[in-house]
Amino acid sequence: MRVEIWSDIACPWCYIGKARFEKGLAEFAHRDDIEVVHRSFELDPGRPKGDIGPVIPMLAKKYGRTIEEAREMEAHVASNAHAEGLDYLADGRDHGNTFDIHRVLHLAKARGRQSELLDLAYRANFAEERSVFDAEVLVEIAVAAGLDADEVRTVLADENAYADEVRADEREAAELGAGAVPFFVLDRKYGISGGQPAEVFTQALEQAWQAHTPALRIVEGDAEACGPEGCEVPR
Repeated sequence: MRVEIWSDIACPWCYIGKARFEKGLAEFAHRDDIEVVHRSFELDPGRPKGDIGPVIPMLAKKYGRTIEEAREMEAHVASNAHAEGLDYLADGRDHGNTFDIHRVLHLAKARGRQSELLDLAYRANFAEERSVFDAEVLVEIAVAAGLDADEVRTVLADENAYADEVRADEREAAELGAGAVPFFVLDRKYGISGGQPAEVFTQALEQAWQAHTPALRIVEGDAEACGPEGCEVPR
């Protein structure tokens, strides 16, 4: 059964939601039969590529809050991250356009290293004060995830490389009604919005699995059959 996760590297609740989903998945009896696919979603697609700045002023402007209120918002997110065992810096991070990061994530998907790159990119952005919006930092992270540095640089230099894949993911999110991330789709039948508690994911996986693999219905009858004790002998 497939689980698709729409997310953005700039989204703290995607960072937290991924950890919670993985905890919920670990408690699911059929976890080894689940295919997880990560899909692209940009929170700020209209932001110019070179417009990179500190996250606290951005939050204050976006939500009409004071700088101190924005810091309190980040502190709240940080406490949730820490509760999941995640490192999180409530200040000192930057923010920018994530389109290039999504393109490299699609390269990583093609090379079978998507989950590894996503984890490293989240950590760099939220816990290490390493700007994932810097091309060379992104290359370093991608190499740590197992990608080839020259191939990553080639993708970054060609603005069309994997652009169609990113846009296709975003169109699909819109078609499914996903206006916010993280957004989880289970077997194309169940949608979960937001970084829900781990037990919510476990319950949703169980429900989706039951619908995906319905119990076998046995039709009883009088026909002969064989069992451990032998075969029935017609009279």
